[in-house]
Amino acid sequence: MNHIVMTVAVCAAVALGGATASAQTQNWKLQTSAQAGDFYYKTIERWLPVLTTMTGGKVKAELTPIGSVVPHNQTIDAVAQGILQGDLTSTVYFSGRDKAFALMGDLIAGYDNPWQLIQFCYYGGGREILQELFDKYTNKQVKVVGCATGGKEAFISKVPIRKVDDFKGKKIRSPEGLAADVFRRAGAAPVAMPPSETYTALDKGVVDAADDSTYSMTDSVGLFKVAKFPIYPGIHSMPILQFTVNMALWNKLSPAEQAAVDGWYRAAMADLVLSADIEDRRLVARDRADKSRGIEIIDWPQGERDKFREIAAGAWKDFAQGSDIARKAYEANIKFMKQMNLLPADFQ
Repeated sequence: MNHIVMTVAVCAAVALGGATASAQTQNWKLQTSAQAGDFYYKTIERWLPVLTTMTGGKVKAELTPIGSVVPHNQTIDAVAQGILQGDLTSTVYFSGRDKAFALMGDLIAGYDNPWQLIQFCYYGGGREILQELFDKYTNKQVKVVGCATGGKEAFISKVPIRKVDDFKGKKIRSPEGLAADVFRRAGAAPVAMPPSETYTALDKGVVDAADDSTYSMTDSVGLFKVAKFPIYPGIHSMPILQFTVNMALWNKLSPAEQAAVDGWYRAAMADLVLSADIEDRRLVARDRADKSRGIEIIDWPQGERDKFREIAAGAWKDFAQGSDIARKAYEANIKFMKQMNLLPADFQ
């Protein structure tokens, strides 16, 4: 299991970092894609003292919420320029610069669980492709430390959607771009709107369903009051959350300190995935047991999940056209998904 590998890496990094850390402390401000106090933010915040310990006091970090220092889609520039020392944010925010950021940031309907996506990042070439992207758009001023995900999002709906064919004619809140194209190919009518408008849109019938967030996040903002037919486990979105650091600062760390930072991120994200999954499962069990809540949790059969992935794969291929790095990202994902038996070996 991937989290076992991560744990071993952490143990090694703790020993190395604690043994060789140099005296001068680096203070890192890391802008996130999260709001202060949400599950992701609080999880990473708990791990900040561990980063200091693992690097022997060389690195001290503080988190800032989305948009607090620079707009959400400008952290790439702020890290390169040293305005931020790093970011822990959503890769898909930079899709306007290159289609590869969209394919690397959220391969809609691609992977079945977070561990598969993390495996692609570390063992399928994902991290290397992200580094190539950042090199291109920052003149090699940003180090990609790692990439992972916080978990698979649950799909929420006012009406039962039990199979791919049930998407036909449904109005679905979706981000623009790749996600919207996937739902369109499945027969739905995507409607672009910010997440803050999702509740009202569902309540008033502007949309029938929504590509939104994890089960626990959906529960926390009350969306199950107006959308009683969630699909869990989800069938669509699992965004990558990257960790980047200013390259000049990274190069000032010793190899042992760099290994400690790398191990810290892997462990923190493993903790996020595991704890988020536990919370999602706790809430799902509650809603299955408490019939008074009126929630019907729908679990698509594997055949329907495979059918939706094949529809999505057509969108990925078309989306990758026009960018050499996007094609490389597409081909790396397809190769790895075949290796993981997520796509048939003869898939073209």
